[in-house]
Amino acid sequence: MTIIRLHNSKTRKKEDFRPIDANNVRIYVCGPTVYDRAHLGNARPVLVFDTLYRLLRHEYGAGHVTYVRNFTDVDDKINAEALRRQKAGAPGTLEDLIHERTEETIAWYHADMDALGALRPNHEPRATAYIGQMIAMIEGLIASGHAYAADGHALFRVRSYANYGALSGRSVDDMIAGARVEVAPFKEDPMDFVLWKPSSGEEPGWDSPWGKGRPGWHIECSAMSYELLGESFDIHGGGLDLQFPHHENELAQSSCAHPHGGFASVWMHNEMLQVEGKKMSKSLGNFFTVRDLLDQGVPGEVIRFVMLSTHYRKPMDWTAEKAREAQATLRKWYRQAAEALDNTDPHPDVIAALSDDLNTAGALAQLHQLSHANDQPALRASMKIMGFLDGGVPDWVSADLALLAPFADRLEALRAKALATKDFSAVDHLKAALVAAGAEVRMSKTGVEVDVGPEFDPAKLEGLL
Repeated sequence: MTIIRLHNSKTRKKEDFRPIDANNVRIYVCGPTVYDRAHLGNARPVLVFDTLYRLLRHEYGAGHVTYVRNFTDVDDKINAEALRRQKAGAPGTLEDLIHERTEETIAWYHADMDALGALRPNHEPRATAYIGQMIAMIEGLIASGHAYAADGHALFRVRSYANYGALSGRSVDDMIAGARVEVAPFKEDPMDFVLWKPSSGEEPGWDSPWGKGRPGWHIECSAMSYELLGESFDIHGGGLDLQFPHHENELAQSSCAHPHGGFASVWMHNEMLQVEGKKMSKSLGNFFTVRDLLDQGVPGEVIRFVMLSTHYRKPMDWTAEKAREAQATLRKWYRQAAEALDNTDPHPDVIAALSDDLNTAGALAQLHQLSHANDQPALRASMKIMGFLDGGVPDWVSADLALLAPFADRLEALRAKALATKDFSAVDHLKAALVAAGAEVRMSKTGVEVDVGPEFDPAKLEGLL
């Protein structure tokens, strides 16, 4: 078995991965808050941890890996969107509109992530299905002195957990001095964070010992991971933006709720995404949802390729040029891999790269080598573990090749005629037109091949036959 080494955010070093139970490797990744379409940055952790999931399944067996990624379906942003719809005249109660919005958004999320070739996790818990477990965890924290009730709220007593700040590398006093901390009269300490908060009459809420209310964000993941993975599991993942306060708070409350457990052994955080060298924002006009790109004709496989071309711990810059290059590369790989059978394992060098802290850029470099060597079986198997061949050759590749087939036949016929008449003008004219459309034309004694080039534009083929 290959030794997998992962950078642990908590220890700030790369470590050999040793699962708690090799027969049940467990991973939890923080999922989306379902109030709107997933933007391009939301796709990065999905693809990073999907690749890790595939690697773990390869090494330990598909039936020995449990992957959990949650849906946060109770949140102020969801409430605000439902209230906006209600004020705009949408029929139904606010609760109905909240349910409608979350169902709609989860369906969008699944469709978009499926298009990127991401496998569905083993479990996708919704926060609203675990309210009772959250209340029970909060009650336990209060009973042990790590939390307290005040003014309809339940709050975690941060200074009761001596290791608070270890994950993000900050001290409590530094955080108070340098961060925007919500000051409220019911807090014992400015750093204490909300476990439960009251709901107004129009907001969704559940009965609790502290009155009708709803959970704070952080307690959701602690309760769901405990219920599905236990008090100790192997890997906790998410974007770097979640390291503080979300993951820091998760770690604190879970460690106090289950002092005999270890919570997550390894913490992994992916860096953020930029677009054309700038932070993605609506004000700059460079804000894209995954669906925006798909609707613009960028294949999901291309989005995946570009995302995995940068190591997960480095900032990722999405550019149109990278997308064009990725599409050209994938066309070539798919054509090569389509001719091979599923009768081999991924190339050892690809597995070695992925096992070195999920070096997806290094793995893709190895795929380039396999393509150059025309090692079709190894290329096919290695593409599959990278998530590129789950559904076979994509339609956009097959369609391009099908579109060019008649031109290859026509060129072959013209060449046969030219060999007899010694007049190659028609051959040269069609060949030049194909090249101008971005096609690659190869003519040899054995026949004519017309292939898709990096700048292929199907529109330029109109009227050529």
